Amino acid sequence: MDIVITIAVGVFGLILGSFVGAQVWRLRAKQLVEDKEAGEPYDTHEYKRLVALTKHHGVDDRSRCLSCGHTLAWYDLLPLVSWLSVGGKCRYCHKPIGKMEPMLELGVAAVFVVSYLYWPYTLGSMLDWVRFGIWLIACILMTILFVYDMKWSLLPFVINIGLIGAGAAFLLVNIVIAPFAIGQWVSLAGAIGILAGLYFLFSLPGWVGLGDSILGLGLATLLMTWEGAFLALFAANLLGCLALIPIAVQRKLKKGMHIPFGPFLILGAVIALLWGHAITLLIFQWSEVLLNSLMV
Repeated sequence: MDIVITIAVGVFGLILGSFVGAQVWRLRAKQLVEDKEAGEPYDTHEYKRLVALTKHHGVDDRSRCLSCGHTLAWYDLLPLVSWLSVGGKCRYCHKPIGKMEPMLELGVAAVFVVSYLYWPYTLGSMLDWVRFGIWLIACILMTILFVYDMKWSLLPFVINIGLIGAGAAFLLVNIVIAPFAIGQWVSLAGAIGILAGLYFLFSLPGWVGLGDSILGLGLATLLMTWEGAFLALFAANLLGCLALIPIAVQRKLKKGMHIPFGPFLILGAVIALLWGHAITLLIFQWSEVLLNSLMV
C-alpha cells in the first residue's frame, strides 16, 4: 500500500510541478508589465517574450510556447513525457524550451515523495491527511518562491502571503489535533521572532529585502517551534556558505554581490520540518559523547 501511495504522490507532484513552472512565468510576465507601467527599469527583451501571457484570462488562458506563442495542446503538456518526446524543443517552432520546466516537475515530485516517506507526524486520521495536504500546498508555494528568487532575486508578495495563509492553516489543524499548551505558544512566538523578526531588523539597514521577513513568517508558522526555526536558520546559512565556495574558488565573488537568501531559507525550513527531530537527537548524542570523552 505504501508503494502505491508513494507512486501516486510522485505522479501528483509531477503534475503540480508543471503547474508551478507555468505560474512562475505568468508571475514574471505580470511583474514586467507592472514595472513598465510604473516607469521602473525592466528587461525589454524579456517583456516582449512574456507579455502575451498577460493578455488572456479565463478559458482563453492557455499555456503557450514562450518563443512562438503557439497554444499548446494537451499532449504538449504531459509532465516530463512531452519534454522528452520533443527533445526539449517546441513541437511547432523547434526552439529550445529550456530545462527549468522538467527540473521543476522532477523537483516537486521528489519533494512530495520525500515528504511522504519522512513525514514526522502520523497519517492515521482524516485530519492527519489534511495536515499533510496543507504541507504539500505550502511546498508548491515555496517552490514558486524558490525559483523566482533564484532567477530574479525577488519574492512575489502574493505568493508570500499565500504561504502565510498555508502556514496559518497548518498551525490551526495542529491545534485542533492537539491543543497547544502555553509553552508551545511561547515556542511559536520564538520561531516567528527568529525567522520573521530577525530578518525584519536586517531589512531596516537594507541588508536583506523585506520579502525575506515575510517569507520567514510563513516558514515559522509551518515549523511552529523556536528549535525548528533556529535549525532552519542554521541550515540556511550553512547551505548559503557552501553555495558560495565554488564562486569564491572561481574568484567571481565580489564585494556587494547580491545573493538571494530566500531559497536557502526554504531549504532550511524543509530540512528542519522533515528531519529536525532526528538532527536534534544526533546533535545531543554527539555532544554527550564529546562531553564524556573530555571528562575521561
